[in-house]
Amino acid sequence: MQTTQVTRATQVFIVDDSLSIRTRLAEMLSTMGDVSVVGEAGSAPDAVHGILQTRPDSVLLDLNLCGRSGIEVLRVVHKQAPEIVFVVLTNHSEPQYRRACTLAGASYFLDKSTEFDRVREVIAQIAATKH
Repeated sequence: MQTTQVTRATQVFIVDDSLSIRTRLAEMLSTMGDVSVVGEAGSAPDAVHGILQTRPDSVLLDLNLCGRSGIEVLRVVHKQAPEIVFVVLTNHSEPQYRRACTLAGASYFLDKSTEFDRVREVIAQIAATKH
């Protein structure tokens, strides 16, 4: 008897204080067949709650958020769920932010103004390692 292996879509949670950016990212990811957006948040408290509740495979995370910084979200969530892959997508591409994010547990760090279109590529890489 042959068994069929069912693979689920790679789950992504989007965190950005801008609704238009969240919408743009969700639309971009919706064109990828093996990716599912499982939640969105615009503030740090909503992000922590939503990420820990849904336990996605990856999180697209901005650093400027209402409530706390994205780095705080990263620290809190990474401590409780280190298996989640964080992709920081920010306008703050300075080395000190990159270093702080890496130390807090981010796997990827993208400059929103020059690398926005790389999100699909990075999420595809994450999806390939999950299946």
